[in-house]
Amino acid sequence: MASMKGHILIAMPHMTDPYFGRSLVFLCEHDENGAMGLIVNKSFDDDSVKKIFPTLIINDDAITEVVSPMHFGGPVSMERGFLLHSPDYLTDETIQVSAEFFLTSNSAIIEAIKEGDGPQRFKMMLGYAGWDEGQLEREIENGDWLFQEVTPEFIFAGNESEKWLSATQSFGIDIAPTTGGLA
Repeated sequence: MASMKGHILIAMPHMTDPYFGRSLVFLCEHDENGAMGLIVNKSFDDDSVKKIFPTLIINDDAITEVVSPMHFGGPVSMERGFLLHSPDYLTDETIQVSAEFFLTSNSAIIEAIKEGDGPQRFKMMLGYAGWDEGQLEREIENGDWLFQEVTPEFIFAGNESEKWLSATQSFGIDIAPTTGGLA
């Protein structure tokens, strides 16, 4: 399978995992060794995330006054922050994911944003999602994920609670609730 780096994974409706149900995962890395991505449609203000982490308190004033809302990037290394951002901010530590998306994970970017020298568009996530060699490919073959190209507009703008529905509908998937009865 070709690399899906720079694409989003769309969790299929049958996925009920508390971390990944109704998730959109932006893939920052994908090669023969595995994959790494960031969930881009769940903030820590969302009810679904509050159910997973009912006692998590983010109270770092240096960050929360600059970055709000904070997003749940995935269940791995929750103590680590990642900023997915536009290409208008670069340091030696910035990683280019694609022509339109860059990733920075250091505290200097928070200060740069605070001072007006940071990227114009960004999302900050705590944690990330990771897959071992071949694991993501097996999940895709199992029908757990669809993937598609993504634009900065989709990632950085719009109502996050509607993004998953919008992404599934772009494939023609009808997720209307069923009555459970016979026709």
